Amino acid sequence: MIHLSNKRKWIPYLLIIPSFSLICIFKLYPIFTTLVESFIVDSQFTFSVFSELFKDDAFWNSLGVTLKLNVVMIPLQIIISFGMALLVNSAVKVIGVFRTIFYLPVTISLTVACLLWNMMLNPNSGVINSLLGIFNIPMQGFFTDKNQALWCIIIVATWKGVGYWMMFLLAGLKNIDAEIYESAKIDGAGWLKTTFQITLPLIKKVLLFVFIANTTSNLLLFIPMQVITGGGPQGSTNVLMYEAYKSAFKYGDRARSSAIVTILLILIVAACAVQALMLREKEKS
Repeated sequence: MIHLSNKRKWIPYLLIIPSFSLICIFKLYPIFTTLVESFIVDSQFTFSVFSELFKDDAFWNSLGVTLKLNVVMIPLQIIISFGMALLVNSAVKVIGVFRTIFYLPVTISLTVACLLWNMMLNPNSGVINSLLGIFNIPMQGFFTDKNQALWCIIIVATWKGVGYWMMFLLAGLKNIDAEIYESAKIDGAGWLKTTFQITLPLIKKVLLFVFIANTTSNLLLFIPMQVITGGGPQGSTNVLMYEAYKSAFKYGDRARSSAIVTILLILIVAACAVQALMLREKEKS
């Protein structure tokens, strides 16, 4: 019996080998090669790639655009997705219809979504400018205006992503015991007090996951820039990931691209660490 139990304890490890192998091949190995290409030039360890990168105005512009994009978009997406989760967390008969409507943008390819929004926000023939004209509002440049392009991308990415994060938060809400809300109602707790003192603390782990996953996803976002704006106008949407893409596939400078991706990796780790510490401190308090 002991011999059989010793064999069985290895079964879970055998089952995860295929998934772990794929993670190593398609996740860990690319990260390792990126780090190697960033620091090793002509078989020598060097910081020359980073020193040249830090002198490049295009890099600093793309870093600023990336930070601006994410400082706005991450909290915006979390707040909207949490609000949507609260709305669909009910036992109304037709609530499944609303869940489907809210989740529908997630099922559309991001590339297709970008093309559709680009047509709707076309400065000359887009339906949005046509609607604005009804109210005598001047035609807007949207993706062709350097002051509006980044905000338009934020709208597109938020529309596309909030339904996805809503499902995780909804799952967290479903795990809260209904008796807790009933007790709070008996004690006279209102909606705001219930939400901030009961709901949010009880789904803190789900929120942490959503914050980290959302941060990682948004820092690596570049498809709208590639499909719609090309990093323009005047570099207003040229995020780090798109700058890395151009360096590798347009200019053939793999070392510069790897250095930018390494900096992105550091930003992701730092942002996720800060979020984890903030939520953990709130939990202790």
